[in-house]
Amino acid sequence: QVQLVESGGGLVQAGGSLRLSCVASGSIFSINAMGWYRQAPGKQRDLVADITRGTNTNYADSVKGRFTISRDNAKNTVYLQMNSLKPEDTAVYYCNAKIALPSTYLRFYDYWGQGTQVTVSS
Repeated sequence: QVQLVESGGGLVQAGGSLRLSCVASGSIFSINAMGWYRQAPGKQRDLVADITRGTNTNYADSVKGRFTISRDNAKNTVYLQMNSLKPEDTAVYYCNAKIALPSTYLRFYDYWGQGTQVTVSS
């Protein structure tokens, strides 16, 4: 079964930095786009950034210039470098990946990580 495992969350002061990692494992034929989403208590889950296999990127306006998404296709890993963190960045961050299984190699399905907590103090 495909799994996405996130790491790198934690507590940081405003203005600080964190680097999130997400590794996809299991029976995988191919990974298309990967991304990061976040959800604060009582809020909806919103896109933070995503990246295609060809490394085209897309960012939420609230994080442009502060966050950088990248990936290592050989390691099935996506990263989110978060700089100049603000208290409003506090949320659970979820990894997302569109993955094709060997048996259905032309069809990509969404997979989600368990989430990692990011807390930014004032």
